[in-house]
Amino acid sequence: MRKTFLGRSGLEISEIAFGGGVTGGILINAEETTRFNALRRAVMAGINWIDTAPVYGDGASEETIGRHLQALTPRPHISTKVRLEAEDIGDIPGAIERSLAQSLTRLRSERVALFQLHNHLGTGVGERIALTPAQVLGRGGVADTFHRLKEQGLIQAMGLTAAGGTKACLEVIDSGRFDAAQVYYNAINPSAAWRRAPGGWKGGQDFCGILTACFNQNMGALNIRPLAGGLLGTAERPARLFVMTSGTDVDNEVRCAAAVRTALGAEYGTPAQAALRFTLGNKDIASRVIGITTINQLDEAIDALAQGPLPTAAVSKLEEVWATEFGAG
Repeated sequence: MRKTFLGRSGLEISEIAFGGGVTGGILINAEETTRFNALRRAVMAGINWIDTAPVYGDGASEETIGRHLQALTPRPHISTKVRLEAEDIGDIPGAIERSLAQSLTRLRSERVALFQLHNHLGTGVGERIALTPAQVLGRGGVADTFHRLKEQGLIQAMGLTAAGGTKACLEVIDSGRFDAAQVYYNAINPSAAWRRAPGGWKGGQDFCGILTACFNQNMGALNIRPLAGGLLGTAERPARLFVMTSGTDVDNEVRCAAAVRTALGAEYGTPAQAALRFTLGNKDIASRVIGITTINQLDEAIDALAQGPLPTAAVSKLEEVWATEFGAG
């Protein structure tokens, strides 16, 4: 499996990363044997990165990784996160340090490769707490605390989640304080790669400039939601879906996903493979974090890598969908 450097971090990362989150949820909901077999299959295929967070299954994802990490050869890199709640704002450094200590205990590890801020920036979605750029970049804030943890050898790289208000995300990225960013990007909403969104754009939040800003700071970009929370992989309407961006809702996401699947058809693999292959075409992205429910889905993703990025003809079909079905024309 191809690997690339995660920005300026010096860490090599495989072109897809194993997502330990609720989307897919195999490290949280599956039988223990299945959890281990999924991790082993990923590592055997060349995936060298597992992404998790304390909020995934209330620590269950981290605990699963911790139980099996020593048995995985070669040992993969681990990234985890911290999400601050309202009661943490009065002691941001202490809350971050406690969260990391608890994560390392669950992971049975002395350090993690990448430690990421999980909060949205500027404005939150739903009831999630958002942080201001000042809380992230100011004295004694998130960046200062992360830097101290890095000096202590507890983390190798510092990351953020480029979600919330686009202006706030760009301000924090442009500070140059972080090594990597989680970036929302998929065949429904690829705006993070654009300079500007077309007039009348109805494909969701305008993330224009995010990937360029990361590139300018030599920050590694981790693609989150490459399958739009699973919508691009199946026609089945999800029972639960957290829409993590503004400018859209579940109904709009379902509509847009159906338009993408119809446009691409079966010519470029399964719907999930076609969606993943779209993201492979963006070379500013270091890796794509995929969540799975079954090991077969992991094998499907691995097979998509062998097919490579979507051909130009397929991307042209998507551009037509963005210009018509998504109201951009």
